[in-house]
Amino acid sequence: MHRFFADESGIQNGTATLSAEDSRHALRVLRLEVGDEVELVCADVRYQAGVAGVEDGVVTVAIRGELRPTEAKTQVTLYQGLPKADKMELIAQKTTELGVYAIRPVAMERCVVKLEGKDAGKKIERWQKIAREAVKQCARTSVPQVLEPKKLPQLAQEFEQLDVLIVPWEEARDGSIREVLAPYAGREGLNIGILIGPEGGISQKEAQWLAENAKAKLVTLGPRILRTETAGLASLTMVMACMGEME
Repeated sequence: MHRFFADESGIQNGTATLSAEDSRHALRVLRLEVGDEVELVCADVRYQAGVAGVEDGVVTVAIRGELRPTEAKTQVTLYQGLPKADKMELIAQKTTELGVYAIRPVAMERCVVKLEGKDAGKKIERWQKIAREAVKQCARTSVPQVLEPKKLPQLAQEFEQLDVLIVPWEEARDGSIREVLAPYAGREGLNIGILIGPEGGISQKEAQWLAENAKAKLVTLGPRILRTETAGLASLTMVMACMGEME
C-alpha cells in the first residue's frame, strides 16, 4: 500500500490533504485514482485511507481506520563515531529501518573525518533527508532526528539521562548486550544509548572515560571484529530483539 503523510492541516472531518509533493507523486508517478487505497500518516499515527478526490492537482484522502503502531516503545539513540566516506548514509538509512530514536555523530580520537561549520550542516541535512525517506519505506511514523556532531566529553550530561549506555568494544569485560539488558526485561519506555567507535575503534583512554564518567557497559559482539557500519546495525538489532521490539 502506498504511504503518504498528511499536510500541516492534519485530519479534519475524516479527511486529509496530501502535500503538493506527495500529490504530484500520487497522480503523476503512481497514477492513483479516486477509490484507490493508501496509507496515511498523521501526528505519528498510521491510518488506512482511500483517495477521495482531486482538485487543482491536490489529493484528498478519506480516513477508514487506524493501523497497527510501528514505533518502538524503547528509545534507542545511536552515538556513532564519525566514519569515513559515505558510510554514515548507510547507517542513517538502516538504523531508521530498525527503529532508532535518534542518531548523534561523535568526534572521537581515532576519527579521520572532521565535521565543522557549514560542512557539518550540509552533512546533517543530507543524513536527515535519508532518514526521512527511510521512514516512508519502512512504515514508521516518526523520523529519527540526526543531531549535530559533538566530542565525547561534551556528551557527559546527555549520557546521564540514559537508562543504560552500551558500548561494544573489542576488550570488553561487561559481558554481552543480552546479559546487560536482562535486568530490564519486560520494561517499556527505556532510554538506551549505543556508542560505536569509528574505523580505528575506541581507544583505551576513551573506554576508561566511558566506564568511569558515563557508567557505560562495555560489551562484546563476539569473537569477530565488525566494521563500524556493521557494529551499529548489529548492536541495534540485538537491543531491539532483547527488548521485544522485533516480535
